[in-house]
Amino acid sequence: MSEPLPFSPTVTLLTVGRVWEAAFAEGLKPLGLTTRKYGLLGHVRGTPGISFSELARRSRITVQSAHTAVAAFVEAGLVDDGTAHAGAASSLRVTAEGESLLARAAEVVARLDAEFAVRHPELTEALRAHVARAVAGNN
Repeated sequence: MSEPLPFSPTVTLLTVGRVWEAAFAEGLKPLGLTTRKYGLLGHVRGTPGISFSELARRSRITVQSAHTAVAAFVEAGLVDDGTAHAGAASSLRVTAEGESLLARAAEVVARLDAEFAVRHPELTEALRAHVARAVAGNN
């Protein structure tokens, strides 16, 4: 009989992350969002006036990909691009429709968080405590 593999926090977190991300993606799908689009829209809301370059940096995508995503957001009425003309600095802002979509996405997140907390209360509390220590600088 073979010995059990040693516990790996790295592999465990990657596995849990993939499972959670799949559930999150499934929850966002009816809203017409992907995990990446949700993140991009959240960055625009969190930093009104953000530039394409900064949006790309924060999202770890190319500037061209940021332009493509924002163009789709603008077409859908989710983002306003205050660019006066080509070559001018952008001033991206989430519209009221974008805010409404993000509010519905927040409901998805809250539901997933609640379901996870019921299934895994000890892990939920451990994660909460760890993040609180990390934020306080007491890793």
